[in-house]
Parts: sequence; structure tokens; C-alpha cells
Amino acid sequence: MFEISISKEQLAILPVETYNGKIVLIDNYNSFEKAILELNKHSIVGIDTESRPVFKKGQPSYVALVQIATSDACYLIRLNKIGGIPHDLIKFFENANIMKVGLSLRDDIMRLHQMVNFEPRGFLDLQTFVKQYHIRDNGLQRIYAIVFGKHISKSQKLTNWAQPTLTEMQQKYAAIDAWACITVYNHLITGQFNPNTSPYKISLDE
Repeated sequence: MFEISISKEQLAILPVETYNGKIVLIDNYNSFEKAILELNKHSIVGIDTESRPVFKKGQPSYVALVQIATSDACYLIRLNKIGGIPHDLIKFFENANIMKVGLSLRDDIMRLHQMVNFEPRGFLDLQTFVKQYHIRDNGLQRIYAIVFGKHISKSQKLTNWAQPTLTEMQQKYAAIDAWACITVYNHLITGQFNPNTSPYKISLDE
């Protein structure tokens, strides 16, 4: 028996991953309508959210950005700009025929529920899914490193996602998190990852 886990030191020396796909920034309802029509054509997407960071206990942390990625594009939906969660996005969240792959989805769904009530369907959490591949680590950065041998930067995590304009670095950071989820999932289900030959394999007998 064995598990797979990457150390902080091993993670630090890996090359940094970059996102080279298309980024679609959505900050008005017209652009959202076009985007959701395209997203509804896909059976599997990656998903993530970003909220304005809270530094005082008791302050609410509402979702400012929803990222939805296909294999070659990521749609950044700025909820704070389009006036909340549109009805068609709620329908997307409730569509069991579209698999929405993310990480720590319970937290994301809880924050979205603070804005509107909906019945989440078709969501798959990587934290649970990767366990069948003996992967013990449950953070996206470490999971991605184990599967692909590259390091996802987290330098933009605590930036202001509700500010008037998102920087290029924020957009790329947001895009890669959602894209990484669908990329890891697709890589695992196609059998391209072999747990038995992972360099981060740890014997439980040791």
C-alpha cells in the first residue's frame, strides 16, 4: 500500500505552469449571455470562484468572480459587475448533464448560496476524486504538481477581486485555477497518470 504526497521543498523547485488558453472577461450582461450559450455546449468544465479577501472577523465574503473553463478557454464572470448571479447561471449550476469539476466545492457553493438559493447538480470535487489514484494531498497546487510536475503560482490569491479592473496577472491566475481542475480530471480519466511510477510515492509500510 502507498500514497502520493509532494513536500513543500519538492514543490518549490518545479517549473511554474503558465496558462496559454483564451481568457474571456465578462463584466456585463450582454457578454454573459453569449458566454453561457457557449458553455452550455460542453459536457465537462472546470470551475472556481474568487471572493474579495476578508481581514476582519465577521465580515462577509461574497463571490466576486466565477471562473468556468473548457479545455482551451476560460470565462471570467464578474458577478460584482453584472449585478449578482444571472438566472441562466443558476440553471447552469443546476444542470446535472454538465459536469463541473472543482476543488473545495463545498466552500464555493456555500458562498454562492449566500447570494442566491439553488440546487447544485453535476459538481465533482477533485479532493475526493483523486483519492482513487492514491493522491493524499488535497490542494490544487499540490495535486497539479503531482500529476504534471509543474507549480501553479498562488501570488494573486489575496488580491482584491472586486476592484474596478482586474489586472492581467489576476486574470491569468483566475483562469489557470479553473483550467487546472478540468485538465487534471481529463488527464486522470484517460489513464495518462500512473500512480505506481510517481516520484512522490510513499510506502505506508515505512
